[in-house]
Amino acid sequence: MTATVQSTDITRHDLTMEPDDRRVVVKLFVPGEESHATHNRTACLIERVLQLDDDDIGTLLDDVLNRFVGRHHDLLSVFQHHYEVVHHRVPPEIELSPQARTLLGAYFSHEFSVEAAALCNPSIVPHPDQNDLAPGELRAALSLRQIGEGHISSIGFCGVVLGPGPEIRLEDREGPLTIGSRVGAKHMKHQLFAALGDEDIDNECSAYVLGALPDRYDDQTFEDVLGQLPPEILARPTTPMAQDLIRRIVMDDYAVAFPATVPLHQRVLWPATPSESRGMEDARFVQVTDPDGRPAYQGTYTAYDGFNISGRIIYSRDLRHFEVTALHGPAAKNKGMALFPRYVKGRKMALCRSDGETLGLAIRDDRHRWQPAGPLLIPHRGWELIQVGNCGSPIETEAGWLVLTHGVGPMRRYAIGAMLLDLDDPSRVIADLPHGLIDPDESEREGYVPNVLYSCGGLVHNGRFWLPYASSDVRISFASMPLDHLLQQMVPVSA
Repeated sequence: MTATVQSTDITRHDLTMEPDDRRVVVKLFVPGEESHATHNRTACLIERVLQLDDDDIGTLLDDVLNRFVGRHHDLLSVFQHHYEVVHHRVPPEIELSPQARTLLGAYFSHEFSVEAAALCNPSIVPHPDQNDLAPGELRAALSLRQIGEGHISSIGFCGVVLGPGPEIRLEDREGPLTIGSRVGAKHMKHQLFAALGDEDIDNECSAYVLGALPDRYDDQTFEDVLGQLPPEILARPTTPMAQDLIRRIVMDDYAVAFPATVPLHQRVLWPATPSESRGMEDARFVQVTDPDGRPAYQGTYTAYDGFNISGRIIYSRDLRHFEVTALHGPAAKNKGMALFPRYVKGRKMALCRSDGETLGLAIRDDRHRWQPAGPLLIPHRGWELIQVGNCGSPIETEAGWLVLTHGVGPMRRYAIGAMLLDLDDPSRVIADLPHGLIDPDESEREGYVPNVLYSCGGLVHNGRFWLPYASSDVRISFASMPLDHLLQQMVPVSA
């Protein structure tokens, strides 16, 4: 048994990303709602604003715009949108001027610093834009877990250029941030079928809805189908509960998009449904090839509502338009699912930790449900006896699937290891790194969550393995080493 992590020839780079509390987004603000007050203060605030004369309204609005307009994309549109959210509180007989509506929107807005608490848990994939690079360089997109006030996590991005060789540079992170706008989602019937299986719901209401929906449908089609339930089914005592559940399942899947003029590092994926209202945690992005041969991106993350966790998957072709759906099945009920970048012998596979402490391999069935995972790695070394898991999606190499692992030891100290899976049969571990890869040094052990090193994914570029990682859940650093050096240190595992 290896009791501690021994050093390797991995290179820690000088580049470090610290949380930047200047990176803010504009969110809806409803006074009193954050304290769960029973009395809504919205109507009282609107009444006070309505008592202002036109000069006061103009002066106040000019002051707000002078202070904030340069910090955000299209702030006037945000204010207008927030006014539309609360305008039902305005007495219908009152006709407000455009300035008054905009000012009301400002009163119902606030800034949220997405990185005020921490910046951590990165994953890395090739960037969709590979223009204006020198020979030997690769532009990569880094996904970031951003933690702000109230420990609310969102997903951000930035660009980093790798190569040639061990060179690395961080691209611009300046400029105003933007939250993606909700756009019409195209739901998939097989996802609803899988979700109903998770809830163990099979009654006449659910059967009717599944039978009436097309394979792909939008929100309006869904509501039309619900509105056409026969009176005999509507009269059944189980129908109201089933309707509410089905609607919640469908509305939990959504799509967001960003204007093409907003660069990747200014895009923020913000919690958009009740199930993720307290955070979108630990996104693991991987570049995949669609059945039509085109490249795309998939990312799994943990949705958290303050009490419960659930798995989600993001799909995007360009990291500008994102479709978000729930993961279903027994293996999707814990944190840390990481997808393989391609099908293996026709099967969709993922790494997971469905029992909370063992790294396993799960397979998705033809009903899009992730079946119970088979064990790949159980805690067995001194530095990982509490739990083991993955640190991102498997990386395909000629020697096998390279899997980054994490292990938790005494004093809840996290370290990162590695192992190899068979390319044709990933359920078979063929080698591992017995001494671990990297663990917190003295400069990395202090922070938001002390003594933790963690990553949500690495990549290989021109024969060099690159690992972005978070130290103590507060800052992001980078390490790399020649891939062949890493593979040479792997020890074969006997069958």
